Amino acid sequence: MRNILILVAYALVLFNQEAVSQVAGRDLPFLSSYQEEIPYFQELITGGQYAAPSLRIKGDPYFITRQFEAGTLRINGITYPQVPLIYDIFRDQLVTFHPIFNQKILIKPEKIDGFEWSDGKLFRFFPGNESFLHHGNGIYQILGQGKAIALAKRYKMTRALRDISRYSSEYVEKKDYFLWKDGAFFPIKKSSQAISALQLNVKELKKELKGKGLQFNKAPEAYLQFLVTYPQSN
Repeated sequence: MRNILILVAYALVLFNQEAVSQVAGRDLPFLSSYQEEIPYFQELITGGQYAAPSLRIKGDPYFITRQFEAGTLRINGITYPQVPLIYDIFRDQLVTFHPIFNQKILIKPEKIDGFEWSDGKLFRFFPGNESFLHHGNGIYQILGQGKAIALAKRYKMTRALRDISRYSSEYVEKKDYFLWKDGAFFPIKKSSQAISALQLNVKELKKELKGKGLQFNKAPEAYLQFLVTYPQSN
């Protein structure tokens, strides 16, 4: 398990930012001594122990899978490849594995810049949407980037079960969409809100959308991905 947390000597760029972040293992001449003094990279394991989900709730609280996935994590400006990760979207908590004590450990949310799943799904911390009921720890999936950033907030809620069983409730997955522009969130529940937030020409845009067969109600993520790059994509 220790090998999982050893950092490789090349840069993995997670986010489209102006500043080039430091990548662990490439620009750290003191890395070997750091490993000797603080093995297993303390930045990854300083959170508390992860509390197991209730057995009374049917299903699981995780994004995609309950199994650890080798993802790429960036905390405090440093990129860590091949980190075992689980994302609990019910509590909006990112979890890793403690190689010494064989425990699931929380990664402190205030340290997380973002992380990437092995299939390329990209998540990042965004502040400023605290009035949104399901903002949680501020982790959003990036759907696309251009004039603005198209975001999805994925979360789970519980719904009571009335049938007689060992479960009192079950997990239900939900998602909401936003545009993040000039440091502000714009909730998107219908196409007109996205078009207005991006100040696009409706007449010209409708022709493009019709030609591509894109409708917000049918495929909101593909729709928003296109909008944030329009007209750059033409």
